[in-house]
Amino acid sequence: GRSGWRAGCRTHDEALAVARAIAAAPRLVLAGVAGFEGLAPTDDDAQAFLDDLRSVTIALADHDLVGGEVIVSAGGSAHFDLVTATLGGDWLPGRRLRTILRSGASVSHDDGMYRESTPFHRLPGEGTLDAALAVWAQVLSTPEPGYALVGMGKRDAPHDDLPIPLRIRRSDGRIEPADGLRVTRLNDQHGHLEVRPPTVLAPGDLIAFGISHPCLAFDKWPVIPVVEDDDTVTELLKTYF
Repeated sequence: GRSGWRAGCRTHDEALAVARAIAAAPRLVLAGVAGFEGLAPTDDDAQAFLDDLRSVTIALADHDLVGGEVIVSAGGSAHFDLVTATLGGDWLPGRRLRTILRSGASVSHDDGMYRESTPFHRLPGEGTLDAALAVWAQVLSTPEPGYALVGMGKRDAPHDDLPIPLRIRRSDGRIEPADGLRVTRLNDQHGHLEVRPPTVLAPGDLIAFGISHPCLAFDKWPVIPVVEDDDTVTELLKTYF
């Protein structure tokens, strides 16, 4: 890790000291090295951290302080291209190397943080990811012009960033883009919407919201519906948190 980041050794010397302590313990074997580059402020900082992770792994192998199969693991939701380029492949001669990518947010992606930070921006020829999670909420009230309340709050959606209105389902089933809508704040169980012309909302309308970010969405829903393109529910997934 880096100063101010998450747990872990901050220097090569610290990593070697921990590895030597493990080697001296009769019932322990060091399996490998893991880190998390997701707190890096820039891509260059993430790359430098991954380079250090690789360098530490090589040093541990050179000192015979790690097991026969060496595990090296990093995050990757925002940097999976850098992780695979730096830690993937066969770069540890004489050892079986297993690289583990822990890019959990890529399971569902999102319409906020990871849409902006996805590595596909650096790999334009590879396409992109589509967000698989949306929170639907009903319009509860339109008490004044330009303002609406919906039944979605902090208990329902992550709020690292405010939810992003995506589309509106009218009471007659019509689907419209959510142009002119913006979430301004969330209470525990309510969301406040700014409504700009020409969009008009009515109580009972349903709005789909993109979320940011997925790691704080799964724990709010013990059961998550799986839907087809027309939003027909076909399956229910149980979560465990």
